[in-house]
Amino acid sequence: MGKRPTAGDEDQAAVITSLSPTALCGACKFLKRKCVTGCIFAPHFGSDQGAARFAAVHKVFGASNVYKLLLHIPVNRRHDAVVTISYQAQARLADPVYGCVSTMLALQQQVESLQAELALVQAQLINSRLAMENALQSSSLQLMEVLQLAFSNNSATSDNLINILTLTSYFDIASKTETDPSSHSLEPLQLSQPSHDEDEDEDEDE
Repeated sequence: MGKRPTAGDEDQAAVITSLSPTALCGACKFLKRKCVTGCIFAPHFGSDQGAARFAAVHKVFGASNVYKLLLHIPVNRRHDAVVTISYQAQARLADPVYGCVSTMLALQQQVESLQAELALVQAQLINSRLAMENALQSSSLQLMEVLQLAFSNNSATSDNLINILTLTSYFDIASKTETDPSSHSLEPLQLSQPSHDEDEDEDEDE
């Protein structure tokens, strides 16, 4: 007569049944095999979306090839390797002819286009800077010409003013000379006459 299951055994079986589907990784779920402890795919292919990702990897590269590849890669670099393998597998499925090469070419063309645009912007910036420098230089030259012209005009005006003042002062002196006869009249000559004493002395001598 068999042993009847107790309530504790039923609870433990329910827990195992509920945990067993979620304990499988995506790779083992796709391969329909038991996911053992230390499965090399478990850290990289989760149970939610890992099955779809591993399906693409398995279709393009094969599960055994990916397994051997991950064994030769250090643990700290396996995640990057799985990401690269998954991307290449999905690109190959999307474009069976070129795969990820088409994406690389598109990115390369985009880089070249951006580089050409950057070179054009740099050339425009250089041309704008040169145009600004030329404009500043021409404006400074025009300002210098204006200042020189103004200075020459001021010099001519000052010379004319000096000449006018000189002529005015000359005419003033000439007019004063003409209106003041004492300034250029000769004093009358005074002839000396002998004094009376000298006449008397001459008579006595005679």
